[in-house]
Amino acid sequence: MTFDPCPVTPVAELVFGKWTTQVLWTLAHHGRTRFTELQRLVPSITPKVLAQRLRQMERDGLVGRTYHAEMPPRVEYEMTPLARTLLPVFHTLVDWSDAHLGEVERARERYDAAL
Repeated sequence: MTFDPCPVTPVAELVFGKWTTQVLWTLAHHGRTRFTELQRLVPSITPKVLAQRLRQMERDGLVGRTYHAEMPPRVEYEMTPLARTLLPVFHTLVDWSDAHLGEVERARERYDAAL
C-alpha cells in the first residue's frame, strides 16, 4: 500500500463518488426505499448506473439491501449504521455551502473577468 499524505483522500473517493452522495442523502431523508422510488427521487440517474452505485455502496457497507420473496419480488435499500455516521459530515458540508458558496461564485466571476 502506498502512503497518501492526505488522510481525506480515501474517504473522499469512497463517499463523494458520482451519485453516491445523492443516493445516501435521499436514503437519509426517505428511509428504506425501493429501487424504482430511488430512481424517481434521484433525477437524471439511469437504472444501470443506480444499480452499479447501489452494489458498490452495499459492498462498501454503506447501503443495506433487503430482498422480499414475494410476487413480484420486492427489493428495498437503506443506509447502514456505518453510513448514518456520515450524516453529521453531510450537515457540516451543507452549513459550509450555505455560508460560503456565494463567495466561491464571486471568486469565479472575478477570476473569469480577469482572463
